[in-house]
Amino acid sequence: MSSKIYTIPNISCAHCVATIEREVGGVAGVQDVTGNVDSKEVTVAYDDEAALVQVEKLLEEIGYPATG
Repeated sequence: MSSKIYTIPNISCAHCVATIEREVGGVAGVQDVTGNVDSKEVTVAYDDEAALVQVEKLLEEIGYPATG
């Protein structure tokens, strides 16, 4: 299993984190999602590189695009 950290500038509250964790956690190949309001980061543990393409697309769709 690998992991990737995404910076998401518009995370502003626990509700944002909960939404991201719920939505991204449903992507096939994603094993775990952990968000942090203070750092505005989301760590995604995955076992399939193809899952990251879906994660990035989904983050855009739900209004939390990643930067960097």
